[in-house]
Amino acid sequence: MSEFDLIRHHFSRIGSQRADVALGVGDDCALLRVPQGYELAASIDTLVAGVHFLSDCDPEGLGHKSLAVGLSDLAAVGAEPAWATLALTLPDADAAWLDAFSLGFDRLARSYGIALVGGDMTRGPLTITVQIQGLVPAATAILRRGARPGDLVCVSGTLGDAGLALRLLDAGEAVPEFLRERLERPTPRVELGLALRGTATAMIDLSDGLAADLGHILAASGVGAEIRLPDLPLSRSVRDRLAADPDWGLPLAAGDDYELCFCAPEQKHTQITALAERLGIRVQAIGRVQPETGLRCLLEDGSIWDPGRSGYDHFPDAS
Repeated sequence: MSEFDLIRHHFSRIGSQRADVALGVGDDCALLRVPQGYELAASIDTLVAGVHFLSDCDPEGLGHKSLAVGLSDLAAVGAEPAWATLALTLPDADAAWLDAFSLGFDRLARSYGIALVGGDMTRGPLTITVQIQGLVPAATAILRRGARPGDLVCVSGTLGDAGLALRLLDAGEAVPEFLRERLERPTPRVELGLALRGTATAMIDLSDGLAADLGHILAASGVGAEIRLPDLPLSRSVRDRLAADPDWGLPLAAGDDYELCFCAPEQKHTQITALAERLGIRVQAIGRVQPETGLRCLLEDGSIWDPGRSGYDHFPDAS
């Protein structure tokens, strides 16, 4: 099939039908209606084979993940998902691969009411770029700046699972299904992000690792924080790994968690606990915002653990 046949066959019916899409796939531009009183939240992510995912990974899971990472960005500002565009660079037109990829993308898109409204397809090394847009009532988005001394630092879910899965794969070891799902099919915390509007003072999604991403909140807010390493929410697999090898860099810097890290006033803790229980999402307070800048990671005895590296960096040697 030609490029345009491939687009029509695999991508013309992906996602939900939305009344706010005046024109979707098939023209030079999509035409979208932003409701009065709302702001448009937009994010874009590129995934490259061999950098962000293994070249032989499950294409259905890759379709899911390529959209999930953008959904996680929308969750981080408290935006409701609406539309997405997709650009695919493929080494060849493998129909079975495209069927599986589009299935994973479509299932997640429909579960969040997202319409795929455009994109592009080219030949080259396997690369996936997704731009996602969402809607947030004006002046209610949760930003990175806004954390205040005394605020609790909280995280959702568990940390280090995807990083452990990747370490096991690199070592040629068996990967438990739970860890593989956390790596290949992360769950974006959209519902939690929406529920935290008006409660969280600052928020970010954890893509590069807790130390790096929390560091972005602290820098934007002009504050610091102390977190307690024993309070980090960990799955049994990661906890067992740390018992054998106490490398806290796994939950702090491995990345690919796609959980939310947020700050909130201590008096909101009961409210946060209640909404987390209602949503069925684990939320853990791990520390507190401090007036002195910098991030301090405390061990159980109160000593400071130096993470060394804070998280993933595409250009670690850049000056």
